[in-house]
Amino acid sequence: MPFASQPVRRVAAAEGIRASGHWPHTIPAVRQLLTDGLDLDPGVTFLVGENGAGKSTLVEAIAIAFGMSPEGGSTGARLTTRESESPLSRDLTLTRGAGSARWGFFLRAETMHGYYTYLEQNPGMRPDPQFHELSHGEGFLELLRSRFDSPGLYCLDEPESALSFSSSLALVGVLNELTAGGAQVLCATHSPVVCSLPGAAILEVGEWGIRRTTWEDLELVQNWKAYLQTPERYLRHVL
Repeated sequence: MPFASQPVRRVAAAEGIRASGHWPHTIPAVRQLLTDGLDLDPGVTFLVGENGAGKSTLVEAIAIAFGMSPEGGSTGARLTTRESESPLSRDLTLTRGAGSARWGFFLRAETMHGYYTYLEQNPGMRPDPQFHELSHGEGFLELLRSRFDSPGLYCLDEPESALSFSSSLALVGVLNELTAGGAQVLCATHSPVVCSLPGAAILEVGEWGIRRTTWEDLELVQNWKAYLQTPERYLRHVL
């Protein structure tokens, strides 16, 4: 896609970088990315997989390589408290679309409290809601309304952690509106609700690396369906 216009067309190893025997290169999904590269679709791409499979590591590294703050926020934010991100972003090169937007936003649930404080201490031209006075879920939704309104790259790391079922559905609607306006989204999620957006690309990460799949074929979806039908089959092993 030489003339594709989405913010990021391809993610690959930077020049001179080869997959090593050290973390995070030892994660199968990261190793595959560094070896083969990854083409990103315009619109929404979901990364789905078990804890430790590398989906959050990939989203974080791509966000930082794009120019976003590692602790969340837009490409202009410089929020730093305690450095804990992996060094993977330094090993990547991004191929950008021709004439694409350079603005982006990184939403990660674990650092939102600090980001709200950062906004209070660094007010912009337009007044922000008092995020700290809202519940965790309400703050998330208000952030979606106030920040998710421009073309660019949006990286989301498990946004469902703060959201109820109905709020997760609202997020699906926001993602659909974003892509209709020309934005590109990369989202790591454990939620079968969030990743049910029609037309989205779904990448399942695991011991096999990265593979394209469909919502119906996701192990996550199959497990939730089976559990909701007969929870006792699963609970007998843990209770």
